[in-house]
Amino acid sequence: MIRILKALWGIYALLIFVVTLIISIICYFIIFTFADKKTAASTAHKYVSRNWARTLFFFFGIRLKIKNKTFLKKDQTYVFVANHLSQLDIPADAIATDHVFKYLAKEELTKIPLMGYIIRNLYISVNRKDKFARAKSMENMQNNLRQGISVFIFPEGTRNKSDQPLLDFRDGAFRLAIESQVPIAALTLLNTGKLLSPSRPIELSPGTITCVWSEPISTKGMTQDDIPVLKERVISEMKRILSEGHLQ
Repeated sequence: MIRILKALWGIYALLIFVVTLIISIICYFIIFTFADKKTAASTAHKYVSRNWARTLFFFFGIRLKIKNKTFLKKDQTYVFVANHLSQLDIPADAIATDHVFKYLAKEELTKIPLMGYIIRNLYISVNRKDKFARAKSMENMQNNLRQGISVFIFPEGTRNKSDQPLLDFRDGAFRLAIESQVPIAALTLLNTGKLLSPSRPIELSPGTITCVWSEPISTKGMTQDDIPVLKERVISEMKRILSEGHLQ
């Protein structure tokens, strides 16, 4: 019975998503067509993406609890990293920080109807199978950081469908932070996988998502040799928060 109710709520949520997606696409199109090309992405993120995320959560019956947001400095650019359990992570990330950022996304996502338009204009895409494409995406991310736009990466690379708290982290986010000498800020998301299961994405439940920021880690003076240590610091911190629950 509970699964049936979750499925019905999921169908309702899907309808809400489609309607708000169409409205958002129109807003994105207006911004990308008429706004200053240099500021279009930032404008779209501030006024469309963030409000779209809030609208979705309102209609989904999902409340966001954000902890330690004061750790983030308004005038600082970051490499953001977060754990990844479900599609709810993406709107949660957009609400959890006031910073403008761009996600790193798989290139194949740009081919999705409608969503592909958003990803091509707002995200940094990468073909992970192509060495030259990976190098190009790294260059694009560095350029955005220099322009004051933060970058958001899921270091697990995909949604965690295992029974482990985290999948193995890839090096990319940590290499980017060190090469750019930009702090890395970790966001640990709790409960997104329970509200929207990665293995049964049609089953949705209303509830609360907790977003916990850890104190950003400076990469000043670090070199590529420090990637394993930096990565392990972030992994240990995220696992600690996940194990604490976070303190309910």
